[in-house]
Amino acid sequence: MKKIVYIAMIRVVVALPLVAQNSPYLTRVYEYVPAPGQFVNTLPEYEPGDDMDAMCRKVEEQIAANNGGMITLGGWGGYVVFGFDHPVVNVAGEYDLIVEGNAFYSSSKQGAAGGGSCEPGIVLVSVDQNGNGKPDDEWYELAGSEYTNPLTVHGYSVTYERPDDSHVATPDKDTKYRTDTTYIRWTDNRGASGYVEKNSFHKQPYYPEWAETDALTFSGARLPDNYAWKNNQYVLYPYAYGYADNHPDTTPEAQLNIDWAVRADGTPAMLRQIDFVKVYTALHQQLGSIGETSTEIKGARDLHPEATIETDVRSQMSEVRYQKVLRNGQLLIMRDTEAFNPIGTKIYNY
Repeated sequence: MKKIVYIAMIRVVVALPLVAQNSPYLTRVYEYVPAPGQFVNTLPEYEPGDDMDAMCRKVEEQIAANNGGMITLGGWGGYVVFGFDHPVVNVAGEYDLIVEGNAFYSSSKQGAAGGGSCEPGIVLVSVDQNGNGKPDDEWYELAGSEYTNPLTVHGYSVTYERPDDSHVATPDKDTKYRTDTTYIRWTDNRGASGYVEKNSFHKQPYYPEWAETDALTFSGARLPDNYAWKNNQYVLYPYAYGYADNHPDTTPEAQLNIDWAVRADGTPAMLRQIDFVKVYTALHQQLGSIGETSTEIKGARDLHPEATIETDVRSQMSEVRYQKVLRNGQLLIMRDTEAFNPIGTKIYNY
């Protein structure tokens, strides 16, 4: 008798892990230090007992993951630091990210050349070079259209003082101390001083309530004033490119390019990717009833979240091929026989 052997066929299904997709939106807020301003302590709302960690969580609730909220950075120098769940890759020939704000053009002046409400913030980027997951490495400024403007003040700093309620302000004397119901004093490193003025529309304290110090000092670059008085109102004009809250988010002028990143001396940083972003209010101007100019942030997006670092001509370039030279009073970046200005625009073949 022949033996019949039955072989049981078992279908084994192996579940492969799903590859997580990168979120195009910012996911983490590391620091939130606004300068005094009329929306501080309300965008987002401060509650007694909140510290920096609590306020960062509130900022995340507003602007992370396309949540649709908004935060203020207050007056000049106030900033926020955030990151994504992946490195943002510098894709050659393309814009890389956008920091969303609430800038708009006047209804009577549509178009990039028209004014409206534009409150530009300077954008800096950083690479996690030490690999610790913290924004504690070198920062590089995205050199926007006003980087080489003679009226832009580099190396600027401002100190704001927490109001002292034990001193009463008088309307006819410029006293050093004023109560929080009137003004917040500031001084800069150019010998100027003044006050962040309070208005009747926003009566909460303007100095960040969770700040642990009685003075806040900010440093960076101050862009030229961008306002004009027209038809009995202030009109704030956008700069050409390179800033947050400068053009409406739907316009190409609002998009940013990692190629614009420069070191402190103005030379190109040649970054292949970034891990952290810092934005600070870049205007220092007080405009009557509408108050101080303050950058507002609604979110940030990686414009190509699935991109990976690819080998291309730019990434293979050795930094030693670049050198900084000064010709006829103009700073130039030389690469072989080519000359560029500090924001990467080719000037000529030398």
